[in-house]
Amino acid sequence: MAKKKEVTVEEKLRALFDLQLIDSRVDEIKNVRGELPLEVEDLEDEVAGLNTRLEKFHGDLDQIDEDIKSKKNIIEEAKTLIKKYTEQQKNVRNNREYNALSKEVEFQELEMQLAEKHIKEFKVSIDQKKDVIAQTKERVDLRESHLKHKKAELNDILEETKREEEFLLKKSEEFEKLIEDRLLAAYKRIRKNVRNGLAVVKIERGASGGSYFTIPPQVQVEIASRKKIITDEHSGRILVDPALAEEEKTKMEKLFAKF
Repeated sequence: MAKKKEVTVEEKLRALFDLQLIDSRVDEIKNVRGELPLEVEDLEDEVAGLNTRLEKFHGDLDQIDEDIKSKKNIIEEAKTLIKKYTEQQKNVRNNREYNALSKEVEFQELEMQLAEKHIKEFKVSIDQKKDVIAQTKERVDLRESHLKHKKAELNDILEETKREEEFLLKKSEEFEKLIEDRLLAAYKRIRKNVRNGLAVVKIERGASGGSYFTIPPQVQVEIASRKKIITDEHSGRILVDPALAEEEKTKMEKLFAKF
């Protein structure tokens, strides 16, 4: 049985730095998109909300129309009853019956007046809702136009970067397979917790990249020897020597140059 090739610390460092360069390039592509995806999503939600409001307003108008029909029916029924009671008054036998019918007529007249008042209020409400509907439609048109523009802008950016991003994500997965699970988990944890997603950095002017804390000379020598994984005690980032970083950067630039 063939013995599995042991991966050296230097090879691990190179794989980690290459993975960092690839992931950083993906970050750059996402930064180009910026807030556009969220803007598009917010606009879509806003337009959907406005259209829901429009549906509700139209439903309210339909209900008001039904209410007006109901009040008109009450008026017609009241007219019929008034006519009936007025005819009955001609044939009453005493004042008590006449007065009772008069009260019925009076009650139906009040019902008519109340129904007519409600109809007037409903018509005012219809005019108000129609104004709100017109304003809402105008707002929907503006937001839909803005949404169309933002979608086109986002699609252009996606079209420009889609192939490169897909390629890089695939490469990122390939490099992840070259790194042992424990080290990969540490890389992802550090990358998530540090500024700019930089989990692996080179030494610059005696300090870790992006830091002002000087690394002791002896530690710098150990990093340059590439014999073990060393992290910055202040930021937690994995450190590599400048020579290795430049070699891998030159190699990866050729990969990025395809796009």
